Amino acid sequence: MLRVLLALMRASIRSQMQYKASFMLFSIGNFSAVAVEVVGLWALFARFGNLPGWTLPQVAVLYAMVHIAFALAEAAGRGFDQFASVVRAGEFDRFLLRPHPTALLLAGQTFELSRIGRFIAGLVALFWGATNAGVHWDALKIATLVGAILGGALIFYGVLVMQAALCFITVESLEIVNALTYGGIMAAELPLTIYPKWIRLLFTYLVPIACFNYLPASVIFGHPGASPWIALLGPTVGVCFLTLALQLWKLGERKYRSTGS
Repeated sequence: MLRVLLALMRASIRSQMQYKASFMLFSIGNFSAVAVEVVGLWALFARFGNLPGWTLPQVAVLYAMVHIAFALAEAAGRGFDQFASVVRAGEFDRFLLRPHPTALLLAGQTFELSRIGRFIAGLVALFWGATNAGVHWDALKIATLVGAILGGALIFYGVLVMQAALCFITVESLEIVNALTYGGIMAAELPLTIYPKWIRLLFTYLVPIACFNYLPASVIFGHPGASPWIALLGPTVGVCFLTLALQLWKLGERKYRSTGS
């Protein structure tokens, strides 16, 4: 199955590289969108000063973690993100006739390589923040950072899978899921302590973005009360969340009724 997935992804990448100018423009656009937001973040800190317990380089690491994770998830999960159009056209019937799991086929259908622009912008912000945050980076902290980002990618990927699973029932993609996805990204760019309690609970327990972003970062920066065990939250919650999303996908698939004409 892994060979099938990789073969589908290679085919998707080859098709995108047939239009190199378009690929470059989309990549530059993704990079620029994140870069402009980073400049805006710097302007806010330059005007109002540091947040309680958080400096600009530390917030830059938070910002980078969420954007790198989302870039990975969006690149690999584009097929699920566009699934509503597949259901509306009745094209999902073709997936059901193939001798492989439908989630695997959809995952490999589109690998959005142009998201590398967001990924590179996140890496630049991460490098600047990590080198200026006053942290002594050892193997444990690096492992915590990498694990948190990978866990975040799994969480965002799970959200895309859940959004696609809902299309089996609603046909159209629900905007409330986009609000959780993109709203979660914007909320995770800053420490969750600045938000009201209901927002903190929402992005800790319902969409557990804090588990790969704010909480691991608190361990890395040595904030008071941050237990070292929190470092395991990112990858653990990511795997559990994606597993739950795939179970919802299977449930929705059993409820599928073709909508093609």
